[in-house]
Amino acid sequence: MSTANVSRRDFIKQISTGSAGLLMLEPFLRIRETFTSALAAVPSQPQTAEDFIQLRRYYSLADDVIYFNHGSIGTIPKPVQKAHEQYLRVCESNPWLYMWGGEWEEPREEVRRKAAAVLHCQPDEVAITHNTTEAFNLLAQGLPLGPGDEVLFSSINHPGASICWFHHARKHGYTVRRFDFPMARAAKLTEDELLDLYDRQISSKTRVLVFPYLDNMIGVRHPVHKLAKLAKAKGVRYVAVDGAQAVGMLPVSLKPSAVDVFATSPHKWLQAPKGIGLLFVRKSIQSEIHPMWVTWGQERWKGTARIFEDYGTRNMPELLALGDAIAFNMRIAAEKREARLRHLWQFFRQRVLAHPKLEWRSPQHWPISASLYAVEVKGQKSTDVARLLFEKEGFVMRPFATSELNTLRITPNVFCAEEEMERFFAAIDRYF
Repeated sequence: MSTANVSRRDFIKQISTGSAGLLMLEPFLRIRETFTSALAAVPSQPQTAEDFIQLRRYYSLADDVIYFNHGSIGTIPKPVQKAHEQYLRVCESNPWLYMWGGEWEEPREEVRRKAAAVLHCQPDEVAITHNTTEAFNLLAQGLPLGPGDEVLFSSINHPGASICWFHHARKHGYTVRRFDFPMARAAKLTEDELLDLYDRQISSKTRVLVFPYLDNMIGVRHPVHKLAKLAKAKGVRYVAVDGAQAVGMLPVSLKPSAVDVFATSPHKWLQAPKGIGLLFVRKSIQSEIHPMWVTWGQERWKGTARIFEDYGTRNMPELLALGDAIAFNMRIAAEKREARLRHLWQFFRQRVLAHPKLEWRSPQHWPISASLYAVEVKGQKSTDVARLLFEKEGFVMRPFATSELNTLRITPNVFCAEEEMERFFAAIDRYF
């Protein structure tokens, strides 16, 4: 059910029968009406590059900032930001009433249904958490693992999906194996080579395979469904995917799929407030995972992924604003969004490949790449380059300085302009 398509009177009848409920819902419905009106003013399904670029005015970014860092923290659209502020204001007008009164349960479940629509799964397979790291901590301590079991992932995994396994392995007795990902040759990597890499690493002991949909360093898009199917064919019991960089950037569908667990952080590409997360847990394995925390809701929510968010007092304003962020994101069809990002990727990649001072360090085939790419400024330290470009030109991007990488990570969104990218190359010529 979408409250945008239901009259105020009908919506109230569906989720409340008491006068107290009416009083509680009135502020909520006013916020929803304001948001719906603001959302209707945002152009949907942009057609041209200029249409996409014009969307920037719906964000609060400073005029002197060129934001190429959506892979770290996304930008909240102004209508979502305003709704979030209003939810917070209403909740604080009577904190006890709006947290525990009960009439906001249906709005919360509406958000869950919206999230399930984005992930293409069932609502009872979605838990609303805090972030991706929380989800992997749940798995590391809650899966039925012990001596003889192996958890496998590569060096390209994010620490939030990796460190927890080492920590909990000491207590539960399972082993953790991390193999080296060939980042040095990522630019020449093919999908078949990527699948073969994991095929050779999975052993008869591998009970859990963890990999990113899209890694956060060089932007390798894993063939999720093919890889999950391969792992299951080799005897892997649980396939867990870090989708923090994917949801809101790329089309995601978890049904049908061999993926068991999928976690994401909507504060990136879904452009939701910070401190909110989404966790998909396939219904068939939900009973096998011990919840990380429990209060009073385990029996009430038994048989759904809701048991994994049973932690009492919660961040209701952020949760409600997540639903609005999803609505804003859906103003652009997923395929149209990907096409725009692919265009920017191709534009930037061709300029890098032709530039004598730059080196492209990400995959060069779009099916295993995305709007997250690594570029090296030859002979320059990436942290120094990032600092100078921010101070002199207002570029915001993330540097990586490791034993394998000396790169700038570029993560533009659909409203980023080709002209901004040209300014990047002009700045490289000017300062280096």
